[in-house]
Amino acid sequence: MLGTLTLVVGPSGAGKDTVIQSARAALAEQWRYVFPQREITRPAGDWTERHIAITEAGFAERQAQGAYALSWRAHNLGYGVSREIEDSLAAGRIVVVNVSRSIVAEARERYANLAVVCVTAPESLLHRRLAARGREAGDEVAGRLRRAAAFDLNGHDVITLMNDGSPERAVEGFLRILRGMRAAA
Repeated sequence: MLGTLTLVVGPSGAGKDTVIQSARAALAEQWRYVFPQREITRPAGDWTERHIAITEAGFAERQAQGAYALSWRAHNLGYGVSREIEDSLAAGRIVVVNVSRSIVAEARERYANLAVVCVTAPESLLHRRLAARGREAGDEVAGRLRRAAAFDLNGHDVITLMNDGSPERAVEGFLRILRGMRAAA
């Protein structure tokens, strides 16, 4: 049995971390779902998401060793998803991970059973959310919005989740998507 690799993508401020964290909590007792932590070249004390902090040198070394199933650079940071997800996929589990839209094509080539959940919101709402979280300066907010506009993600495996209402509504929609996934024979 083959599991499903579920890539959660979307622009900064769309609410990806919120829906993933809430789904992780809601599905914690269900063996079928796996929410691996990413390795990020960001300090461990960063409150924005649970992650495994790694140095730039450590990231480069793990990348060179082939330790990552998927890895990329964005916003001056390195991101990696451990190759351990492949054991979960081989066991028929649904692996849910937040990734960059820039690696979707690569993931499609490498993983046969794949779903892409694109969490998004109108640009004006993205701008307000990014400004409110206070992690980026004005120029960085504008850069993230420009980057968001540069991606046009489509395909038979893309499911769009519009997150323009309450966080609870977005989480309910995300849980419906995840619960509707089936493993491939």
